[in-house]
Amino acid sequence: MDLELQEFKAEFFKALAHPLRIQILELLRDGDKYVHELQEHMQVDSAVVSQQLAILRRKNIVIGIKEGNKVTYSVKDPAIYELLEVAKKVFNNHLVDTISLLKKMKNS
Repeated sequence: MDLELQEFKAEFFKALAHPLRIQILELLRDGDKYVHELQEHMQVDSAVVSQQLAILRRKNIVIGIKEGNKVTYSVKDPAIYELLEVAKKVFNNHLVDTISLLKKMKNS
């Protein structure tokens, strides 16, 4: 596989590799939001929210549309939610396997 493509994929997943960025995406699932709306839900400083949005914007995961002196954020491609659902299934499978292994260890 092309190294450049692998690097692109790694950078994309790096952009998702933060709990606040995942939380932002989950909040945007319900529709477009302003920074202050995200901040209220997340209970962190608006500067922190803006910093995380900037990372998601640089990777074209979210887009911002300026409305006067405010910016509305939305997910650029709703397929990101399919990716998050698949990740949840993978995590669940991993946890099921781990629980099964722990039970075997406990019973041995």
